[in-house]
Amino acid sequence: MAQDVIIPALGESITEATVGQWLKQVGDAVAADEPIVSLETDKVAVEVPSPVAGVLRAHLAQEGDNVMVGAAIAVVEAGAVAAAPLPASTPAPAASTAVAAKPAPVAAAPIAAPIASAATATLDAMGPAVRKIIEDYDLDPASISGTGKEGRLTKGDVLAAIEAGTAKRTAGKAAATAAPAERREERVKMSRLRQTIARRLKEAQNTAAMLTTFNDVDMSAVMATRGRYKDLFEKKHGVRLGFMSFFAQACVLALKDVPAVGASIEGDEIVYRDYADLGIAVSSPGGLVVPILRNADKLSFAETEKAIADFGARAQAGQLKLDELQGGNLTISNGGVFGSLLSTPILNPPQSGVLGMHRIEDRPVVRDGQIVIRPMMYLALSYDHRVVDGREAVTFLLRIKEAIEDPARLLVDL
Repeated sequence: MAQDVIIPALGESITEATVGQWLKQVGDAVAADEPIVSLETDKVAVEVPSPVAGVLRAHLAQEGDNVMVGAAIAVVEAGAVAAAPLPASTPAPAASTAVAAKPAPVAAAPIAAPIASAATATLDAMGPAVRKIIEDYDLDPASISGTGKEGRLTKGDVLAAIEAGTAKRTAGKAAATAAPAERREERVKMSRLRQTIARRLKEAQNTAAMLTTFNDVDMSAVMATRGRYKDLFEKKHGVRLGFMSFFAQACVLALKDVPAVGASIEGDEIVYRDYADLGIAVSSPGGLVVPILRNADKLSFAETEKAIADFGARAQAGQLKLDELQGGNLTISNGGVFGSLLSTPILNPPQSGVLGMHRIEDRPVVRDGQIVIRPMMYLALSYDHRVVDGREAVTFLLRIKEAIEDPARLLVDL
């Protein structure tokens, strides 16, 4: 019996999505609850499973199409069994008759055929959107790691490899790009996630009275603490001790003294919070996402590090849930992992504050009248001046500086 696969509810206020990649092709056998298609929403990629075991009989939308919540996206025949392919050693009857009736001439280049057919088979196993990018850029699929079902390449995998420079081109493209007179342009449709990022960032600029204040912080104490305890910490807790847990706990401390930085405007009211739900900006194949570290004020260093590591891993695999990306009253963004020296981070509405971390580098500073070399980091706090006064913003950043330069403050709540 044929059964429609219905697009489930995808989260509050989300009514449509974009078909990202078909994980199962027409004629494939599927198990109950096995993902058959990946959808791109405003926030994350969501896999839609088959409601029954059987055979996928039809795709009702193509990759790149917009689809509505509650609509049918595929048809599965329940209880059916996929046709098994003929064994490689069993010749087709018509072909064997033809060969017996008329001897075939010896091919001039018999080795070329298997190579071409292998390449074609690899491309055929990809979704149309992935195959188009591979063909347009003439990339070698074997040079790209797949994170999809059964190791299949996703569009995000290919775009991330191109951006990172790890995707290798075939010899044909390399020769073509060597021509000095060639000028190329490539138009790639923005993903739904990228469109949402663009809209929200522009919304922040248009609605908030955004201002940024800066300070620098001496990382010597944190680096010494981390160096002394990182092996014991990892052995006991099974996770590495990084810098993010120090900054997360410093933000918790600073929010207690300056709650306005964690507040937000709702209508004609300012909402203040006595908890710390911290947004931790992490990279995903589709762009930057901000999962929420909820109740960070109640988490230990180990719990903080485990949660952040889990966010990063699941963001790369496209497995973050929608409710993990909603809410939050302060965001931390670490551009230093990419080498950024200084930046003015943009607010994540409706939040009123975002802390920007940057790379650590040795710089000359004055200590006790002497010029010394210290590992320094610039910090930037962008804030909504409608909610946060300049004095509060500077005080907030100073509290973080004090906690990082003297980590014992984090233990005694100073």
